Amino acid sequence: MRNRAQLNTGMPAETPLITFPANTAQKWLLPNGLTIIVQEDRSAPVASVQVWCGTGSIDEDEHLGAGLSHILEHLLFKGTKTRGANQIAQAVQDVGGYINAYTSFDRTVYSIDVPKDGVPITLDVLSDAMMNSTLPPTEYAKEQEVIRREFAMGEDDADRMVGQLLFATAYTRHPYRLPVIGRMDVYNELTQEQVMQYYKKRYVPNNLTFVVVGDVSGIEVRDQLAQIFEKYPEKSLRPIYIPTEPQQLGRRELHQEFATSLTRLALAWHVPEVTHPDVPALDLLCTILGDGRSSRLYRRAREETALAFGVAAFCYTPGDPGILGVDATVEPDKRLPLQDLILEVIAEIQRDGVGEDELAKSKKTLLSHQLGQLTTMRGHASDIGTNWSLTQNLNFSREYLAAIQRVSLDDIRRVASRYLVDDNLTIVSLSPKGSLARNLTATTPITPREIQKITLPNGLRLLVREDARLPLVAMTAIFRSGLLAETPENNGISRLLSKTLLKGTAIRTAGEIAEQIEAVGGDIDSGARDNSFRITLDVTQPDLKLGIGVLADVILNATFPEDQIAREKEVQLASIREEDDRPTSVARNLLRTTMFGDHPFALRRRGSAASVARISRQDLLAFRDRYVVAKNGVISIFGNVTAAEIERLFTEALGQMKPGELAHQNVKPPRMIAAPIATEAVREISQAVIIVGFRGTDVFNPDRQALELIDEASSDIGSRFFVRIREQMGLAYYVGAVQMQGLVPGLFAFYVGTDPQKVDAVKQAMLEEVSALATNGLDAGELNRSKKKMIGQQQIANQSNETLGYLTALDELYGLGFDHYKTLESSIENISVEDIKRVAAKYFRDQSPVVVVVRPAAGATAVKE
Repeated sequence: MRNRAQLNTGMPAETPLITFPANTAQKWLLPNGLTIIVQEDRSAPVASVQVWCGTGSIDEDEHLGAGLSHILEHLLFKGTKTRGANQIAQAVQDVGGYINAYTSFDRTVYSIDVPKDGVPITLDVLSDAMMNSTLPPTEYAKEQEVIRREFAMGEDDADRMVGQLLFATAYTRHPYRLPVIGRMDVYNELTQEQVMQYYKKRYVPNNLTFVVVGDVSGIEVRDQLAQIFEKYPEKSLRPIYIPTEPQQLGRRELHQEFATSLTRLALAWHVPEVTHPDVPALDLLCTILGDGRSSRLYRRAREETALAFGVAAFCYTPGDPGILGVDATVEPDKRLPLQDLILEVIAEIQRDGVGEDELAKSKKTLLSHQLGQLTTMRGHASDIGTNWSLTQNLNFSREYLAAIQRVSLDDIRRVASRYLVDDNLTIVSLSPKGSLARNLTATTPITPREIQKITLPNGLRLLVREDARLPLVAMTAIFRSGLLAETPENNGISRLLSKTLLKGTAIRTAGEIAEQIEAVGGDIDSGARDNSFRITLDVTQPDLKLGIGVLADVILNATFPEDQIAREKEVQLASIREEDDRPTSVARNLLRTTMFGDHPFALRRRGSAASVARISRQDLLAFRDRYVVAKNGVISIFGNVTAAEIERLFTEALGQMKPGELAHQNVKPPRMIAAPIATEAVREISQAVIIVGFRGTDVFNPDRQALELIDEASSDIGSRFFVRIREQMGLAYYVGAVQMQGLVPGLFAFYVGTDPQKVDAVKQAMLEEVSALATNGLDAGELNRSKKKMIGQQQIANQSNETLGYLTALDELYGLGFDHYKTLESSIENISVEDIKRVAAKYFRDQSPVVVVVRPAAGATAVKE
């Protein structure tokens, strides 16, 4: 979490590298204590309306640790004195709004992003929820169960649990030691009456701040809120005693075992609150240590020594003293060497400091993060709200940005030496079961069983992985379809089908589908890609039968209501427009159109505006009946299940599914490119995008792994493309490679974003580097780094039953076999430098490229880095 502070050093003013936009926000304090802050912004006809309540998990007083603030976040829109839960949601949806909320240690924030005409309704709805929520007992009971599921799912997340362990160890008295969601034993003792009492005490006008940013009139916003809140007087807000955290006087360490296959390691040091003058230097130190792939820890721990699969640094500096930390994912037997390396890197900074270039880069990185959030109304409103919530200073961001630019090399070394010391250090870790035990034979950790394949009589294939470590189940149903099933006339139908399948059945409405799954803490989602579409569903083990029932219902009985089709079309058409606004998407789509011609791979995943508009309910029904059939599908069920139970339940639920036929058995491959092709498009943009594309391979070709290694090596910050075009020439905003593989050959492409005035030079450099790659392949160092990263990434991804279930189902659907993932490591390890050289020549020398350029019109001004 990146935070900000103001710096009052008394140093002479310098010309800043970057200036923060002028603060033009208007602020009013009503007689009842309500604060209103409005930033008028006419750049887009939208607004973000936020209400910040000055209460969070540390303010729960005698119920500390119960998660009162969090449960209120869940309940506040469940009904007021004049509106039911559905009426609140409907009122927001009717004006095109989107509701979001979050709870933190020291605040609870509710926001609605909305077109400008919906602002009056939004202000009324938010005000009503703040002052008149009834917290209906039936909704309270329902949300209690949802949050209990959230507790259970959180306990499955090693990253979340190591974070909670870190705070619980670093803090001994301050409420930061307790998770925002609370503790289950305390939470279970809560009653609806206690939550209502907390709501009435803390949700009072003098503890609320409305922040509105967008195409609005500040006076009109103020007047409306003044009228609404006229009948709500200021109330006494009892101060909450927050214990001060005593100074840490020695290293603290706590290492525990967890149901995971990799170790999560975290180190942290106490640092001051956000307004302390040392915070800008600490934020920059954090950036230097572990923000991005060129940071010190990433280079040393991941790239050079291969001790960590992932490593990053963070600086959490709220209103009370926070922590600067480092977290990493590592093999259990490498935890101690990695820990020593992290401390060694910090000791080097304390001894030798950092370089001018390193500090300059970290300033640009941090400033970019800070300014980046101002690109949307929501981000701007969040920035203003954070400023006021933490510091009561609307100019805080500008002062912080100026302070960042004044930090010196000596400041970095000074704060590293002052705060990152052993007596101030906390170290925690979560490691696989049995890895910390002295007597390894004393325990027998529960481990997942091998994947089993079951084929029902109708041809539907089930993949089952019995994993009793936690009471969770992840299901993925996947069917061949995607672009290979589409034509220019119905392009986008796979995506539209995947979304509308969830919008109503013969026995459930769209709302009931979502409500039944989310009420038990589950999740259901869907999507489509080039060769397939999927439905994913996650539930806890006690709700397995419900989950299977809902999954089977949407597969067999979707009714595709006309109003839901119309709504999903609107969403899909909007995403097509958004795609047309992104230079990278324009370039990618132009590459595919040029390379694949009349082949389905030339089509867009979301479709075109014309084709999506043409798709009818009958089209969806016919498409469903052709592709959502037993022999064309695979369903993975990974988690706390048994194969016998799964076979019985799915036989009951989907045994009558029509067998149908496997699709895409004889798909015609795309034509080859006979000669080099160059094409370009002009858009109203400030950057240029260049893509050099070649015909790639399919998922069955043995060249596949070699191309994936080349892809990995070409996308790294140490790649020849990055070094030459970004570092040496200084002409790239971003650079890398990407490929598309499917049931038939796809593409492999190198891309770069650059200054429109430098297109010719960058394009020439790219072609030269591609030619060198085609001639020489990768050197041994590049190849070895790519191998380690690919293997490590698979090991990390395969921890998740959801991810592994999807990948194995996809491999089975494609015909590779569900256990294909087991061969990846050996296949990669066996690839030699000569293999890479042969494959590079085959695809990048012996084939003709397609070169795509997307640039602004002549005379447009480029955005500089």
